[in-house]
Amino acid sequence: MNIWIAIAATAVGCYAVKLAGLLVPAGVLERPVVRRLAALLPVALLAALTAQQTFSDGHALAVDARAAGLAAAAVALILRAPFLIVVAAAVAVTAGVRALGG
Repeated sequence: MNIWIAIAATAVGCYAVKLAGLLVPAGVLERPVVRRLAALLPVALLAALTAQQTFSDGHALAVDARAAGLAAAAVALILRAPFLIVVAAAVAVTAGVRALGG
């Protein structure tokens, strides 16, 4: 029964967040500060998620092959490589470091 309570609470919460977004006046959304924050927020959230997934090992800080793959992806991005090349470089470096025992 607890699972259904959690599902119902989640559904109500999602609806409330959606309703709150619709109730925001249009004038607030047109402000330059709000537009800038709305444009930067997804980038910040993605960066935080990437950092957490790369440097976290349960409850401890870990620097392993994933960090090398992230560094390779960063270099590929600096060199303005296409997205698939960035991903391939990250995968290849991560796999290479793991194969070498890291």
